[in-house]
Amino acid sequence: MRETALIQGFNVINNDVLRSVRYMLDASDARLAEIIGLVGGDVKKDDIVAWLKKDEEPGFQECPDEVMGLFLNGLVVFLRGRDDGRPVQPLDLPLSNNTVLKKLRVAFNLKEEDMFAVFELAGFRVAKPELSALFRKEGQKNFRPCGDQFLRNFLKGLTLRVRAVPAAK
Repeated sequence: MRETALIQGFNVINNDVLRSVRYMLDASDARLAEIIGLVGGDVKKDDIVAWLKKDEEPGFQECPDEVMGLFLNGLVVFLRGRDDGRPVQPLDLPLSNNTVLKKLRVAFNLKEEDMFAVFELAGFRVAKPELSALFRKEGQKNFRPCGDQFLRNFLKGLTLRVRAVPAAK
């Protein structure tokens, strides 16, 4: 059984997120380490290789929440640039699927209509109240935990969106 953070009964799928973003950006292991390093993280290439392996492959290791948090914060800096007027965002641990969804939304600069388009690309219909509930603070009346299937569909749609756009040269 995978020992990942549990929030409201939903797992954070750190290794899946790391593999998806790596594929979507066509990033090397060194680039992933660079992204983590943008916010002060320091990881070894061997660790990245182990985190990118499938669960059943020899040498597979769980990607810790702290590393995934650093990666997501670094991804925001990598894709949007550093905002010198704001301090580096603190890690929100334990990591939840809601946090991952929020960080990816910020990193890829997605507005509400972009979010709907991403889910549509994945063939996954989402209602406006359902989407807004995922971005509320835990404990608020209309908060809804983000399930693994929801996050996987978002990653699938985002990958289709990002990889469909030709890279600028």
